[in-house]
Amino acid sequence: MSTADGTVLTDRQVEVLELRERGHTQREVAEQLGTTDSNVSAIERSARENIRKAERTLDLARTLRSPVQFTVPQGTKFDGLVDEVYAQADEAGIKVSYCRPELHSHLYNQLQSWGEQNRLTAAVEVGLDTEGEVTVRVAESASVEK
Repeated sequence: MSTADGTVLTDRQVEVLELRERGHTQREVAEQLGTTDSNVSAIERSARENIRKAERTLDLARTLRSPVQFTVPQGTKFDGLVDEVYAQADEAGIKVSYCRPELHSHLYNQLQSWGEQNRLTAAVEVGLDTEGEVTVRVAESASVEK
């Protein structure tokens, strides 16, 4: 089994996640660990929340390290988001790592939870690094609502 050393997870959370990822039911995990289904459920829920927070922290760090940072307002169409990424990249003299269809797909896949009828339902912070990699981050208040 893996250990939680140096992570935001506890050893118990790692243990539960590993067993669940191997296909064990919550009841089977509970029996193996000598606890209840509801306790396994609570541990798993807490672990997944810790992972979500860690992912948001990484997104923020990537965005902060990006020399090009800008915010795209709620209501922007995905095509407009793509246009803005290319405009900001051109202004900074950075070549975007994606062709237009790939960038649209990349952004849509990351933001589909915050999109409706091809428009953003939340403001998005965008970072563009010197290698042309694009990162996006949605405001915490928006992620809580979803």
